[in-house]
Amino acid sequence: QVQLVEAGGGLVQAGGSLRLSCAASGRTVSTYAMGWFRQGPGKEREFVAAISWNTGYTYYADSVKGRFTISRDNAKNTVYLQMNSLKPEDTAVYYCAASPNNNFAFPRNSLHWGQGTQVTVSS
Repeated sequence: QVQLVEAGGGLVQAGGSLRLSCAASGRTVSTYAMGWFRQGPGKEREFVAAISWNTGYTYYADSVKGRFTISRDNAKNTVYLQMNSLKPEDTAVYYCAASPNNNFAFPRNSLHWGQGTQVTVSS
């Protein structure tokens, strides 16, 4: 079993930056794709960004491309999400997810989830 713990959320003004982290423990995540999702008020959970654990390949939602950067530190079993030029519409609970077998489709029924961290962007 994989345990994921997010940190780094908070309140920031529009145009500001935040860096989220996701620490993985338990079973090794060396064969897992890692991703970030978010769920805004009254909205469904949506994909934000993903990174292959072994090759570093990254993929982003169009809404965050050019503003957010996903990265990982294999030695620390940690994934990061650097968020720049934040907008009020980025306000959401951000969740870290681990997808077995490096599956970039992130099938919801097989993902491991963290508890989420709140990001609030004020205008």
